[in-house]
Amino acid sequence: MVICYKQLGEYHFFLVLLLISVQCVIAANNILKPGDTLNTRSQLCSENNIYCMDFSPLNTNPIVNYTHLSISDNRKDDNSAVWVANRNQPVDKHSAVLMLNHSGVLKIESSKDAKPIILFSSPQPLNNNNTEAKLLDTGNFVVQQLHPNGTNTVLWQSFDYPTDTLLPGMKLGVNHKTGHNWSLVSWLAVSDPRIGAFRFEWEPIRRELIIKERGRLSWTSGELRNNNGSIHNTKYTIVSNDDESYFTITTTSSNEQELIMWEVLETGRLIDRNKEAIARADMCYGYNTDGGCQKWEEIPTCRHSGDAFETREVYVSMNMLNNLGNSSYGPSDCRDICWENCACNGYRNYYDGGTGCTFLHWNSTEEANFASGGETFHILVNNTHHKGTKKWIWITVAVVVPFVICAFILFLALKKRKHLFEEKKRNRMETGMLDSAIKDLEDEFKKRQNLKVFKYTSVLSATNDFSPENKLGQGGFGPVYKGILPTGQEAAIKRLSKTSRQGVVEFKNELMLICELQHMNLVQLLGCCIHEEERILIYEYMPNKSLDFYLFDCTRSKLLDWKKRFNIIEGISQGLLYLHKYSRLKVIHRDLKASNILLDENMNPKISDFGLARMFEEQESTTTTSRIIGT
Repeated sequence: MVICYKQLGEYHFFLVLLLISVQCVIAANNILKPGDTLNTRSQLCSENNIYCMDFSPLNTNPIVNYTHLSISDNRKDDNSAVWVANRNQPVDKHSAVLMLNHSGVLKIESSKDAKPIILFSSPQPLNNNNTEAKLLDTGNFVVQQLHPNGTNTVLWQSFDYPTDTLLPGMKLGVNHKTGHNWSLVSWLAVSDPRIGAFRFEWEPIRRELIIKERGRLSWTSGELRNNNGSIHNTKYTIVSNDDESYFTITTTSSNEQELIMWEVLETGRLIDRNKEAIARADMCYGYNTDGGCQKWEEIPTCRHSGDAFETREVYVSMNMLNNLGNSSYGPSDCRDICWENCACNGYRNYYDGGTGCTFLHWNSTEEANFASGGETFHILVNNTHHKGTKKWIWITVAVVVPFVICAFILFLALKKRKHLFEEKKRNRMETGMLDSAIKDLEDEFKKRQNLKVFKYTSVLSATNDFSPENKLGQGGFGPVYKGILPTGQEAAIKRLSKTSRQGVVEFKNELMLICELQHMNLVQLLGCCIHEEERILIYEYMPNKSLDFYLFDCTRSKLLDWKKRFNIIEGISQGLLYLHKYSRLKVIHRDLKASNILLDENMNPKISDFGLARMFEEQESTTTTSRIIGT
């Protein structure tokens, strides 16, 4: 296979003029077949010449003798790389070769490097005639196997190993089956593609984008609740299923020439295609939470809220500088070292490529000569406001705190007085409502021969003065006692608490409702008793207590075999069906729970406690409530 040359000798000038049209055709080739190679003088471009792959010296230092295999976007003004194959393993710029051999191995080789860089190696033998490596117009470099029916299977793709740039179709997230993670990692420096300090990821559990600096959470986007949306005029899609969970950006039109991309810079800033900031992790210092920044657990005691680095020109002397010529440090590493060192006043990079550190320090601000024409440093500007205001803070506290305490005590006294006044007023209103309710109930009970208003003395006699030995349990609105009525009939006597949330309205509501409702799976009301502030309901007695007595006890729950449980479920369902559909008034119980399901001697269920129920006419299908009550 022939792939076009980017450079020819001067003596081939006229040959180039004659073959220029042929060269353009060859340059459009985007495929490597088994046995083909791509060397440092050739180029692989996608079908529509949107993306090109070649060996480029990404480091701007002219004396550097190594190169990287990268994919660049021809639509970008600077034609910079969007993907680098060997970012941590540069190869000799004179002898580097990308090869797809006859065994289906995609690798980078160099005469000066002992071991090749393996990009893809198939675990099974491949058919050489049906295998190819292809650069697509999406920017994805794939190794694929072609099938006779015209389809293909992707065996490997560069999109699974993104570097610092997110393109449409790339994923951020995790493959749950293989455990493979997709994330962006910044360059170490502006001219050094080695893995840098910042990692841009998708957090599927919290559904948010995050940026970490050397493993420390620095920035988050906040929860993205919608699976489709837009961030900075860039559309995104979120996918989450059993196989994978990921975030991806998508194109906004069918125009293939439209440039859509996100890039995480070596400083931690996340930018879009217009170089506008999406995230400013470079402005996160550990104390601030604006713009998505996250607080750090530990901040140096000498740093305060508002302290930040600013780029300034300053004249310095050699005794003010401290050099750290470690090329594995990028600009963010220098910033962090200076931030942690209380004696550091600023920093810059030591090498032109953006690596290494030079730190600046002085004894007082008078030593620093800030003026145009000086050397450029990132100067730490202190927030001095907190120093000058400490004295005034203590004075303010000494004056204001006693005043606030007195005002608060006065406020509590007035509030208590108002509460007592409103309580008396409410009691007077409830007494009037209770008298009216008693009259209504007596008139209603006269119409019903099976209901009776009991005297308070009869209730006391039946329950042995509400003896604790007769207590059956504690309901939501008061205790329930077992009693023997004057007729000899056993009854469950519900004594509504004086401090109960069930007021006059709820009490009357429960009585009227149960009077209207008659069903074998609803508890039967025998009567009531009203004496001064006492409100008492008398129900038929259920010898087997309530359903929760059995359900939530390890021993008693074994008494409920499947047949009994099914019978209880069916009975409750029949009772609810009657309430919702077949009774004269449609009823919503609103407090259905195990403690409100009573069981008779045959373990038949009966729904009880209608204090929170709501009813509406037969022709109505909805009702509303504004109170937070029930279960």
